[in-house]
Amino acid sequence: MDLLAYKAGQYEKRLEYRSFLPAPINHQWIISDPEVIELLGRADRALGELNAFAQLVPDIDFFIGMYVAKEATQSSRIEGTQTNIDDAFKEIEDLSPEERDDWTEVQNYIAAINYAITSLERLPFSNRLLKETHAILMRGVRGETKQPGEFRSSQNWIGVSLKNAAFVPPHHEHVPELMSDMERFLHDDSLLVPPLIRIAIAHYQFETIHPFLDGNGRLGRLMISLYLASTGLLGKPALYLSDYFERNKTAYVDSLMAVRDGNHMRDWLIFFLFGVEETARASANVFRKILTLKERIQREALPRFSHRRQQNAQQLIRYLYRRPLVDVKAVTTLLNTTTNTATSLITDFVNLGVLVEVTGQRRNRLFMFENYLGLFRKT
Repeated sequence: MDLLAYKAGQYEKRLEYRSFLPAPINHQWIISDPEVIELLGRADRALGELNAFAQLVPDIDFFIGMYVAKEATQSSRIEGTQTNIDDAFKEIEDLSPEERDDWTEVQNYIAAINYAITSLERLPFSNRLLKETHAILMRGVRGETKQPGEFRSSQNWIGVSLKNAAFVPPHHEHVPELMSDMERFLHDDSLLVPPLIRIAIAHYQFETIHPFLDGNGRLGRLMISLYLASTGLLGKPALYLSDYFERNKTAYVDSLMAVRDGNHMRDWLIFFLFGVEETARASANVFRKILTLKERIQREALPRFSHRRQQNAQQLIRYLYRRPLVDVKAVTTLLNTTTNTATSLITDFVNLGVLVEVTGQRRNRLFMFENYLGLFRKT
């Protein structure tokens, strides 16, 4: 099917509403539009550059963890939570009671991403993996009573009520068949469809099917990174689009609705591919800046420690690349040392400009690796 001939589906009349039944996507897609082809090439090149950094950067998994935390906060913000990336590294007791529900949702998202990435070693990208990941996403938060880990068995909607919804996904009787079609599309080797086009179409389809009662937005965005990692297009899951979608939220929602209402798949692909290129280039640039920061600390800060204290200093800086917010208790546990030794080391890191105290308190103080964390706030 030529992209320009694509028909998104049709509305089905129900008792008091109309639900949208999307057309199957597991068929050949002929992409002849020059702008889409040109953008696809640019996005592929940007991904290749990011992949090169992901292969070359030492301790890359530390930095991937930071991207996971950023994705968790940005994707959750699209759904209305207020937790930021700084808060994501705090302990729950460091938060006010009204902040804790949002924080828990973000922590679930981090756990779900990490579970899914690890599971790709034993499972293909599949509906089974999506269900298992969804169960973790919904654990102990709003939505935990809405069939976590299972496709919905009732109607859902986007908006204030079913009767006045902005969009009503397909009736639940269609969900298993539509999700099987999407899964086949992503794995059908007989289709000559580039991976980025496949996941762009599949993401639209997933959001249109809305197969779960809750958590569809977060899981639908997560599946983009999982699919790219599962195909080997990215050696490490270093690309997350939620920041791009959150900054362009109106365009994101409008682009999806324009496919459903006007068959504008071409416009959605352009929006998606532009986001991949922009995000991949921004992520590669962050890796460059991380390497520069890492080299400066190795050259200017760490040599200031005596031979006797060098091992503790090295161990703490490696920990900070993974978790850039610490307190004395955490450092004491990390180094298996005394409170006085941990306090002294933190004080030296503050004096060297590596850590910054962020609470302004005398007790229960928190210290942030500000220059490092700031790199992820800006992307």
